[in-house]
Amino acid sequence: MPFTPLHMGPSLVMKAALGRTFSVTVFGWSQILIDIQPLLVMLGYNGELHGTSHSLLGAAVIAIIAAITGKPLGELGLRIMRWDCYAPISWKIAFITAFIGTFSHVLIDSVMHVDVNLLYPFGTLNFLHGVVSISQLHQICIVSGVIGGGLFLLREWRRRK
Repeated sequence: MPFTPLHMGPSLVMKAALGRTFSVTVFGWSQILIDIQPLLVMLGYNGELHGTSHSLLGAAVIAIIAAITGKPLGELGLRIMRWDCYAPISWKIAFITAFIGTFSHVLIDSVMHVDVNLLYPFGTLNFLHGVVSISQLHQICIVSGVIGGGLFLLREWRRRK
């Protein structure tokens, strides 16, 4: 997946369905954090493109970091933007959202990239690679973003009436 943007599509469906019990800011932050390792490899640092960070174990560690840092950063960002529907992000929501974010990220990437090792360090099986084509995967992410975004906007419009 070409970094974070397409991973955000499914998060908008989650936001539309779960409302204030899901944090798009923490989800987005988890997408950024989990792609730091691939970015560093692309910039010339040694390592595997989809290494430890793109395993279930790595995703769990990154989710913890994303929740701990994403809650205060997300709240600060929403206050700065003066988002009128801003509500504080609870620690529970931060952790649940961060885990959804990192685990969905590695699952989506495992469909697209053969080098994703979901079971590292316990195995090397990538049983999801090629389940759907890359084109279909991109379409799913884009369509889910459009539908989720539309549903979220509709709910917000109704809430303000």
